[in-house]
Amino acid sequence: MTEKRDLPVLKKITRRTVLSLPAAAIFAPAITRAQTAAWPNRLIRIVVPFGTGGGTDITMRLLAPKMSELLGQPIIIENRPGGGSTVGTDYVAKQPPDGYTIVLASLSSTGIAATLYPNLPYDPVKDLVAILPTVFVPIGLSVTTKGLNVKTVPEFVAALKAAPDKFSYGSAGIGTTGHLASATFLQRTGTQAVHIPYRSPSEVYKAMISGEIQFNSDIPSIMAPFHRAGQVRMLLVATDQRSPSLPDVPTAAEVGMKDYKAYSWYGLFAPSGTRQAVVDRLAGVIEQALKDPVISAKFDDMGTPAMVGYTPSRFAQYVKDEVAIWGPMVKASGARVE
Repeated sequence: MTEKRDLPVLKKITRRTVLSLPAAAIFAPAITRAQTAAWPNRLIRIVVPFGTGGGTDITMRLLAPKMSELLGQPIIIENRPGGGSTVGTDYVAKQPPDGYTIVLASLSSTGIAATLYPNLPYDPVKDLVAILPTVFVPIGLSVTTKGLNVKTVPEFVAALKAAPDKFSYGSAGIGTTGHLASATFLQRTGTQAVHIPYRSPSEVYKAMISGEIQFNSDIPSIMAPFHRAGQVRMLLVATDQRSPSLPDVPTAAEVGMKDYKAYSWYGLFAPSGTRQAVVDRLAGVIEQALKDPVISAKFDDMGTPAMVGYTPSRFAQYVKDEVAIWGPMVKASGARVE
């Protein structure tokens, strides 16, 4: 007589059984394969959280071709403006951490936004992985020449004080560096003006030329063609040295405002959770692109020098330091976005 043995009971796997499993259990093998696959093996998206024509857009379009060449994959640039650059930055923070969607963020969307927006939907330090900075960006103050005949900072301050309800200034959004730079100038000079936020830098430039607004704060090299054409007049550069783009424009210290500083920087970030190997590869490629003689010369001509010599860890600490530095400055300005 054959001995009867107890056999393991195998449950029948039905569609209902599969659907009852946690998503992570079902897709874990696919996720694991994606994380261990050679990177990159397809197109990479770089989000620029500002409209076209501004400093971030120009910077990324200079770097992208060389980065694409070094990575061996196509790179597309996607402009996602809004919320003073926080909309596009938040979008990337919530993307899969696979290295195929990254963002060219700035001081506006990190160091400034952390304090400016009490309900910021992302944490610049925890929800983003710092890869590498790209360029340092000096800021200068310009006035329109359409209906405004001032040639120096003292003349402009006198005009502001004589008609405090007459003047307005523009920026590419609430909380951007341009916004806070102008607001700080008003605070330091004891003057007033109305802030008008636009969706893109190009809209600000059109408003300046037409006289719709009276002043703005932006990159000297971008304002240089308008300055030379007599459409605007840059009154000062808010950094320690004059801009090579406009060597005739004095620094803030030279016009008696030695404590007035305004600058920005742009850097590439990935969603939190991105593999370190991917971050390191991107950092190496960005560094190579920044050191390319042709690209480096263009940045120097623009007066936005490349920030070379960084590592992801050093850049991450730099971002933390900027949050700590700009937090008190934002609070002191009174700027706040609910």
